[in-house]
Amino acid sequence: MPTKKSLPSPIRALRATFNEMPKKRRFAVLGLVALLAIGGVVGGGFTAQSASAAAEAQEAAEQAAYEERVEEAAVAVIEAATPVLAAASGKVDATALATPVTALADRSALEVETVEDLVEEAEEAIPVVQAAIEEADRVAAEAAAAAAAEAERIAAEQAAAAAAAQAAASTPAGAQAAARDMAASRYGWGGDQFSCLVNLWQKESGWRWDAYNASSGATGIPQSLPGSKMATHGADWQTNPLTQISWGLDYIKRAYGTPCAAWSHSQAVNWY
Repeated sequence: MPTKKSLPSPIRALRATFNEMPKKRRFAVLGLVALLAIGGVVGGGFTAQSASAAAEAQEAAEQAAYEERVEEAAVAVIEAATPVLAAASGKVDATALATPVTALADRSALEVETVEDLVEEAEEAIPVVQAAIEEADRVAAEAAAAAAAEAERIAAEQAAAAAAAQAAASTPAGAQAAARDMAASRYGWGGDQFSCLVNLWQKESGWRWDAYNASSGATGIPQSLPGSKMATHGADWQTNPLTQISWGLDYIKRAYGTPCAAWSHSQAVNWY
């Protein structure tokens, strides 16, 4: 970085005016100053005044080049930091990078040395934040994999339990046991209502899940007519006695209120 010198007041004023110029105009002015300085040397010989002017022109040129390099570095570091900050959002603390980048957005109001320091600060923070993002992604991926494995294990256990329950309910005795539990847990029906249910479905299907009435099309343990009505309680209604029982209990609740009321109706008209 060029060494700053204490400039006379008029020179400082000229320099401030120069710094406010657009960059293309700065270089045009610098070229003119250099040309005038050279002309002074050629026309009047080497003097202390012309040497001083040439030195000032050289220093101004170096300063302008320095400021240009810092500006380019600021633009580059902002472009590099922007996607990193976006990736860090919601994952890691990116304050160490966000702070200098935010300050650089208003760099026109800052001293060039301050801008240079902010650029260096941002450049150092970028790899640190990137490493933190990678670690956060790794931890999140491991957590997601663990959660997926746990969900798969639970699903497998539930599927196995469901298969076992279905197998157990595939016999008339197993179907009655399953119906007793379902009637009590879902509808609060006790032993008296369950006795009516046993009589009702014994008459209808003998508690067989594969019972089918060829003349009417009534199907399954509750003799649903048609059997496809039971699809509202499960797509496996044709083979799963638990799905059939679930639909049958719901139908009795909606149509008759209780199994005993349904049984009374069946005894009176021979259907329910």
